[in-house]
Amino acid sequence: MYQNVEKIGNYVTDSREITRPIRPTREKNTMTEPLIYRSTPPSLLPMFGRALLPKSHKPGANTEIPELQAELLGVATDTPMLSRYLNVCGFKPGSTLPMTWPHILAFPLHLKLLTDKRFPLPLLGLVHLRNTITQHRPIQTGENLDIRVTLGNQQSTERGIEFDLITEARSAGRLIWEEVSTNLFRMANAEGGKPKAQPPKLETYPFSESITAPENLGRRYGQVSGDRNPIHMHALSAKAFGFPRAIAHGVWSKARALSLLEQQADWQSGPVRVSCQFKKPLFLPGTAQLNWQTASDAWDYQLLNSKGDAPHLSGRIEWL
Repeated sequence: MYQNVEKIGNYVTDSREITRPIRPTREKNTMTEPLIYRSTPPSLLPMFGRALLPKSHKPGANTEIPELQAELLGVATDTPMLSRYLNVCGFKPGSTLPMTWPHILAFPLHLKLLTDKRFPLPLLGLVHLRNTITQHRPIQTGENLDIRVTLGNQQSTERGIEFDLITEARSAGRLIWEEVSTNLFRMANAEGGKPKAQPPKLETYPFSESITAPENLGRRYGQVSGDRNPIHMHALSAKAFGFPRAIAHGVWSKARALSLLEQQADWQSGPVRVSCQFKKPLFLPGTAQLNWQTASDAWDYQLLNSKGDAPHLSGRIEWL
């Protein structure tokens, strides 16, 4: 999903989709009736290959992304993959779920929308820029959720087309978790020849932990997340997409950072928002430095390379 971090990879649609009529909403974009799945998400296996098919029209300045929606009703949170997810990300088992786990449950819906024939952008050109998770209350292990994913908030920027994957999780009708993932499709000459701004100077934070990412991390995380993008699987498959070695999933990096931060003595319970911006790739195998600073109502954190002079991601934790 990320430019120099992770790209969205080879997925196609599921044959069980429910086709519903389109209704107009806000100016320009159209909101479609959601594709609805009950208990079981769309299968990932039939999705492989769709992303390789060319789009009927080349994206341009007038490209519009329809506000597609998909819902998964009554999904169990305590799936057979949960224990493996906890292990690969470093979370401790408990009565509540990691705040990143609903992202995994929603992943088939993300792919369903991004491989929909009405989605106008090629997946291999997408860049995952930012991710923000807001958890209004802890989610209990074994709690059932209703999940909705929507494409929206399209913007034209100097770099190209940006849009959001908006994910909401409800329990008994109440919104308890939400996520916004901002993606970019780079457009040729979109920056208009402007010189690139110098990156901001890295902050120095007082606390630090080392993170190790083994060579097989991409395969392990791909098994539990469903994201088997070739840039994560093996060095050879990553080289086919321009990377010298396989790279860690960006969302794994965020989850691994959170698993360590949650274990700190000053970590607070209650409503929380965790944001991050994805930067440079973490090549496999590799090591990284998780650095952070604390305050009464918010923490800042960053994942740096082993030398401490370049960021893989940076973010903020805010208690609400």
